[in-house]
Amino acid sequence: MENTKRRKKTARFIEIAALAGVSVTTVDRVLNERDSTSVSTRARVLDAARQLGIPRLLPDPRHGLIHVDIVLPDNRSPFFQRLNQAMQRGTAMLDRRLVVHRISPPEDDEAALLSALAPRRYRRHGLIVAAPDTPAVRLALQQAQARGEHVTLAVTRVSGLDGAGYVGIDNVAAGRTAGLLLGRLCHRPGRVLLLSSRRDYLGHIERTSGCRAVLDARFAHLQCDVDSSETHDDPDRCYWAVTRALQAKGRGVVVGLYNSGAGSPGIVAALQRHAQDQHICWVTHELSDDHRQYLLQGALDVVIDQDPETQGIRALQDMLAALGFSPAPSGPARPGEFRLYLAENMNQCPRPD
Repeated sequence: MENTKRRKKTARFIEIAALAGVSVTTVDRVLNERDSTSVSTRARVLDAARQLGIPRLLPDPRHGLIHVDIVLPDNRSPFFQRLNQAMQRGTAMLDRRLVVHRISPPEDDEAALLSALAPRRYRRHGLIVAAPDTPAVRLALQQAQARGEHVTLAVTRVSGLDGAGYVGIDNVAAGRTAGLLLGRLCHRPGRVLLLSSRRDYLGHIERTSGCRAVLDARFAHLQCDVDSSETHDDPDRCYWAVTRALQAKGRGVVVGLYNSGAGSPGIVAALQRHAQDQHICWVTHELSDDHRQYLLQGALDVVIDQDPETQGIRALQDMLAALGFSPAPSGPARPGEFRLYLAENMNQCPRPD
């Protein structure tokens, strides 16, 4: 009789293992709470056991304190300030068993970023991160996944991370939208200047390449720069990039400008000093206080806003679902929506808190 029960138990464990995509040993560890598995693995095993109708009391998928790191760059741009504030408000309402550690490595210090992504003194279960797409960062995040940590990518993707969540807009679509707007609004033939925060952030690469693709394919009267100027969201770098473009001889008059990042005060200063007698169509990102002012003044034509407040909440929701604190969303994940603001509709948008 005892052997028959053991055979039945083993058979059910084999069914659970097959459905959850794990070994029978892992099923045994989870169901008998000899726990050395990740939270996501525990959740898969328990979900499989429920689907198969296993007649036993199942353990809680959350075991002890759950540690999550939020790793965002120390970037003072309005976008990252809004994203950080949204994350702070969201984490204040989380389950007490979920411990959130906030880490802000310097913007251009890859060694500090890699240190933040490396194993911690506590067992980390998840990472919410906005990071450049470099080989070293990619490897560090792949190693985190191999340790059983769920990775949620915020704002911009990192290639080669199967199973990672992504919370952000479709950056290619945003760039293509910018190209369409510039093509429609720039009536004079001439040159379009592209500014990018960083060329190692996949989101900025996608935005500028999307903009360039639409301009090249649909608007023959506009010549788009082959390469974007890298500004690191710095107003001084933006100023000098625009100034050099406006003063360049023999390259065509600048009639349009797309900035995929921040640093707009430098752009305004350059336009006011070197382009007072002509209007240069300008499209940029995020509805910050300075961009509201520039829209009203007529210096800025269109803002593409990706709603960082919603992005922050969605990043936390993706992590909670992966760790078993909330149901997983049904259907494939969709990129976040972005909004277009002009002087005529900008004041209808409530200011972010």
